[in-house]
Amino acid sequence: MDFKVVLVNPYELGRQPFALAQPAAWLKREGFAVSCLDLSLQKLDAGVLEDARLVAIYVGMHTATRIAVQALPRIRALAPKAHLCVYGLYAPMNEALLRGMGVDTVLGGEVEPALLSLCQRLRINGAPKAQSEPVVSLERIAFEVPDRSGLPKLSRYAHLVLPDGSTRVAGFAEGSRGCKHLCRHCPVVPVYQGKFRIVPVDAVMQDIRQQVNEGATHISFGDPDFLNGPTHGLRLARALHEAFPGVTFDATSKIQHLIDHAALLPELRASGCLFITSAVEAVDDDILRHLDKHHASRDFDRAVALTRAAGIALAPTFVAFTPWTTLEGYLALLERLVELQLVESVPPVQLTIRLLVPEGSWLLKLPGFREKLLAFDPALLGYPWIHPDPRVDRLQQDLQASVAGCERQGVARREVFAAVWRMAHEAAARPAPELAGDLGAPIPHLSEPWYCCAEPTEQQLQSF
Repeated sequence: MDFKVVLVNPYELGRQPFALAQPAAWLKREGFAVSCLDLSLQKLDAGVLEDARLVAIYVGMHTATRIAVQALPRIRALAPKAHLCVYGLYAPMNEALLRGMGVDTVLGGEVEPALLSLCQRLRINGAPKAQSEPVVSLERIAFEVPDRSGLPKLSRYAHLVLPDGSTRVAGFAEGSRGCKHLCRHCPVVPVYQGKFRIVPVDAVMQDIRQQVNEGATHISFGDPDFLNGPTHGLRLARALHEAFPGVTFDATSKIQHLIDHAALLPELRASGCLFITSAVEAVDDDILRHLDKHHASRDFDRAVALTRAAGIALAPTFVAFTPWTTLEGYLALLERLVELQLVESVPPVQLTIRLLVPEGSWLLKLPGFREKLLAFDPALLGYPWIHPDPRVDRLQQDLQASVAGCERQGVARREVFAAVWRMAHEAAARPAPELAGDLGAPIPHLSEPWYCCAEPTEQQLQSF
């Protein structure tokens, strides 16, 4: 146990990270001493990092990657002899930048065998600099039961908030990785390129069992799409309900899948599904075609009706601002949320999200799109773009600042929406109609809003 590995999670939506717990199990099985640091709850610890032979940083999200980039100099200072590895979806996309910052190994996809191979090489050979493991591997692997023992207690992470304001401890499990779809803006696509890998039901259930033993009464499935393999998803739901009838869950699925597999929704609800997150992204058919979402604007309405009929809440997410967004189109999005009584179902941050174009994005394959972009910005970790209508960019910036301020003050969702409604109409030089009628009831949700691209907060940066 003389070879010390430190696994670091910069940020993952307030979840206890599976992507640290799974490799921890692999490495501990082979006799490596593994410590975990979760910067969402912990500071970089000189004592933990001091003698590390390998520091491996997980970047499954854009926000996490930006935090990692800013933390790397501090990590290097605290662990000067360590081999630095960055792994996760955003690692291969930012390979050149990361290597320029002194990162020795970059891994994406099914990374556990490569992490184990790297540790074994380092233990034998000292500190080889040349990477022999593939940057991206999609080989099928045998999943271990994740080792969560080195992570902060589950109760410290994001929790489920019910409509009455009560909360439950929420666990986090993965039933699959990757995705069989090729949405152009999705960070999964450049790595998995239409492939997905299932985690066996028994392995998922053993992981859930240990989290239930830690107090979890709700499980959030982190699969990119729970219905990529509908039979597998249904088996997981059934197994969860059979083992723990009182434990609820949520999952993520495409609008297209909710329609295609509508017959499964009643059983998912009977098995404990409270809500489903779906990346709707837009209500404009042209934007949906640009993003290659494979659903039309009015399919959103149909998915809302189907999930409601099954007793499942739909939590839509959006890329509200794109180079193709117009002020009228943005107002149409707000109007649709009012029409569908979804105001309480959408975290206000979703109404401010600006399209991110990272290196390797499949948006870059879109004819003529690259010409809309500025030069790659290492600070942004993406290609900036300027909207042809300056009013759109100004509205996005104003909304982002306003919503962030409201969230810090704990303003209710419908009140924040009312402010967004007013500001959007003012930007379009239109009178804002009164928001009357039923805007929708609150739905169950996690205490950390779902999004993947935002500025790191000062609190997050204080972790190092």
